Amino acid sequence: MTDGITSTDGITMTNAVIECILSRSAAKYYDPAATLSDDQIRELVRIGTTAPTSFHLQNWRFIAVRTPEAKARLHPIAWHQPAITDAAVTFIVCGQLADSSVIPARLAPLVEAGIMPAKMVPDWEIPARDLYMAYPQRQRDEAVRSGTFGAAAMIYAAGSLGLGSTPMIGFDAEAVVREFVLAADEVPVMLLSVGAVRSGNWPQKPRRPVADVLEFA
Repeated sequence: MTDGITSTDGITMTNAVIECILSRSAAKYYDPAATLSDDQIRELVRIGTTAPTSFHLQNWRFIAVRTPEAKARLHPIAWHQPAITDAAVTFIVCGQLADSSVIPARLAPLVEAGIMPAKMVPDWEIPARDLYMAYPQRQRDEAVRSGTFGAAAMIYAAGSLGLGSTPMIGFDAEAVVREFVLAADEVPVMLLSVGAVRSGNWPQKPRRPVADVLEFA
């Protein structure tokens, strides 16, 4: 870790969150003897579920593949990637198709906590219905977005705890749906392995210059 981060305009910032983001790299080598407790896994998912979702849908589910038996089921349909067996846990990140009918229930805790007035609930539900109900592609896009946001939060949470992580799209999606009994409204967005790493992993790879990817308007 560095003491500070110097931006392109020469300003130095010290921030543990930024340092965690800038030092993150997808892990290739895990310590297969290291494990995570169920409570540690729950905490990673709890952090993941603080990520943003459209209309507070929270349209995601996470399957924690952590036992040798479950890993053996996932390994062949995830292209035999070593992280599946070596990492402490691999999450199947499931995005759920956007469904506006769940919004009142999702918003109820906000109303009970005094964050949102009850009269505002239809102001969220009705536009969400118009946005998603007749548009299957939008429903699926939102499932993928939500699952990705949740996984990203878990990646950086894992990094802050000294754990490695590997997001993966190399798997047979239909086989994952069958083997792990995903619901009809669930999309397997990605696999996310998390665990203690061993030596040999690369540092973060250089990225394209900001000037190549940023446009001011």
